[in-house]
Amino acid sequence: MTKTLSKIKESASDIYQKILKKKQPSMTFPLRVLNNVKYDPKKGFFELLGKTKIRTLSVNTVKTFAQTLRMMAISKDLLTTDDMATKREVYYVSKNWGDARFHEQVESDTVMDDVEAMFMVNREQLGFSADEHGGDVAGELIVIDKNPDTKKVIKIDCTKFGSGAYSIPTSVEHLEFETDAKFILAIETKGMFERLNRHNYWKKVHCVIVSMGGVPSRACRRFIRKLADEKKLPVYVFSDGDPYGWSSIYRTLKVGSGNAAHINEFFCVPQARFLGITAQDITDYKLPTHPLKDVDLKKIKDLFKNDPFIQSHKEWAKELKLLEQMGKRAEQQALAAHGLNFVMEKYLPQKLKHPEKFLP
Repeated sequence: MTKTLSKIKESASDIYQKILKKKQPSMTFPLRVLNNVKYDPKKGFFELLGKTKIRTLSVNTVKTFAQTLRMMAISKDLLTTDDMATKREVYYVSKNWGDARFHEQVESDTVMDDVEAMFMVNREQLGFSADEHGGDVAGELIVIDKNPDTKKVIKIDCTKFGSGAYSIPTSVEHLEFETDAKFILAIETKGMFERLNRHNYWKKVHCVIVSMGGVPSRACRRFIRKLADEKKLPVYVFSDGDPYGWSSIYRTLKVGSGNAAHINEFFCVPQARFLGITAQDITDYKLPTHPLKDVDLKKIKDLFKNDPFIQSHKEWAKELKLLEQMGKRAEQQALAAHGLNFVMEKYLPQKLKHPEKFLP
């Protein structure tokens, strides 16, 4: 936190000195897009290239410039007082900024991401936290936490939540783990997670199941990575069979995203493998499907053109091409066409027998 605070003060001082000298102040940010990242399979995550954008104070940029400085000021106050604020709270704080206020939270989130990237830190190091929790966990895992008031150690047994589950907190670095699980199963949808949890599927195969709830939050990604690293557990990802499930969900968990390229090294799970719905599964299991929409076809073209991960793995390129030719997509819940418990009784057991066949 001290280093981040120093960076903020140094940047603010530089801007102030330029204004005193009647020079145009500016701020430099790395471009957080796919065409400004590289992917090395040996490292396993997206890294930033050298493209940057410069925000110079002018008539056209005065509002965004002011918003960025205000965001830095909030961070400075939070770090100085050892406090935290959610992204939603920061959005509402801006309502007191007059003409510099944000009209939608997406605007404040974007500026917050800019400040993150400018200082090459994550939002928690700036004193900010996400509004949503990280995900749900059940299975053969004990999470070791601390009581925030007494600082006493708390052991949370993820097998004893009944029909519920343990919720991943927004910050996970302090957590420790005890487990005899054989692997982690990360699941795209809450509905599928609840089905597996209701039937204690994790008990039958000795695993930890995690609900990602769509694109996994940073806390969810970091939790899975930390658990996998510390306990040397393989990670298998179960998502829908469509371009969104494969790229926006699986790919983001495994190697990160262009938008968060400055922190991907710590917030991705390079050891993850894909056991979810493939194009071949749609045929083999005679799954009910939906036609690919125009947005799906555009996504496939964009992935071929711009995504370094897809370009580095011919297996994924082949899979996308096959899906495009089929013109179909399938959800993981489509397995229920063969019975509500088909996923546990047939699909997952058959898949888990051959992890060497999982997509990279």
